[in-house]
Amino acid sequence: MNSRERVLASFRHEEPDRVPCWCGMSPEFLEKARVALGARDAEEVRLRLGDDFRRVHARYGGPPECGPDMGLQPGSTYRTPFGVERTGFGYGMPVSHPLAGASRRQVHDYGWPDPAWMDVSGIRAEALAWGRRYAVLGGDWSPFWHDAIDLLGMEHLLLQMHDEPALVDDLLGRIVDYYAEVSRRIFDAADGAIDIFFIGNDFGSQAGPLLGEAAFRRFFLPHLQRLARLGHDYRLKVMMHCCGGFAPLIPAMIEAGLDGLQALQPSARGMEPARLKRMFGERMVLNGCIDSHRTLIDGTPEEVRRITRATLAVMKPGGGYILSPSHDYLLAETPVENVLALFDSGREFGICPGRYLPAQLC
Repeated sequence: MNSRERVLASFRHEEPDRVPCWCGMSPEFLEKARVALGARDAEEVRLRLGDDFRRVHARYGGPPECGPDMGLQPGSTYRTPFGVERTGFGYGMPVSHPLAGASRRQVHDYGWPDPAWMDVSGIRAEALAWGRRYAVLGGDWSPFWHDAIDLLGMEHLLLQMHDEPALVDDLLGRIVDYYAEVSRRIFDAADGAIDIFFIGNDFGSQAGPLLGEAAFRRFFLPHLQRLARLGHDYRLKVMMHCCGGFAPLIPAMIEAGLDGLQALQPSARGMEPARLKRMFGERMVLNGCIDSHRTLIDGTPEEVRRITRATLAVMKPGGGYILSPSHDYLLAETPVENVLALFDSGREFGICPGRYLPAQLC
């Protein structure tokens, strides 16, 4: 099997030749790994780790003043598609909440972005450059929950869900209108070269969901359903990145039509791998479960190897599992030797019963 075949078999809940592997890396870790491995570029790093996925992105091509990194206020590091500037490490935190206290009319009249500003012209060529050997991720990240928090402020958003639910509906609708249209343009341009619609919304904290199941179903389930239907209309699998302890929300996510969940954190409440496999393993592809914080940063290669082997013993049977760190963004402080131990152990212990790993993939 090549990587693409392996991943798609897992999405069919079949056992492939071995458990697929996923490795998302911060730019800082990627460069650190490149130097440590003596690799020429990022692709050589991914090949050494055995990453079965590749990803394509649309690029911003709209007005410079609305772009992600032009004309920012001093101290800001990034601008979201909805005009919210952020500051701090990585994408940072919002500098302001421009729609806090807004009326429904003000939400309607806000300067919403034009999906046509995203340049999708290179998507198909970029995806096909890998020769259909890998599972290709695409579509807009679509973090509509986070954008609503940025625009209103989290406390105000939660209060408005109770006090003025129609305003929250309007806001989420406008946000998802944008993301759905950008992704539709991406999928049209890709013309079958993308395999998985990959989106991201963090609905969990270490201690549990950030909102209750009733509120999640009322306000967010319809928008997940809309994005899942969009992906399925293009015959794509739909996978969502979601951090924290969100297990009580997984049944609703399954109802929404999601095919997979990525970045499962075993240290968060209710996210023990065996429990997730038992409760949801036949209905949802589970991607993650190797702790990025304690195990991969503070552990030893021997500990990583032991935990990876034990996790695979639980998660591998019956397919539907992708071996991965518990986040999509390995941090610079993560030891390269621990990441090597994770993925080398995946190739060794991830072989499915009655299967073998072709020599050229070893």
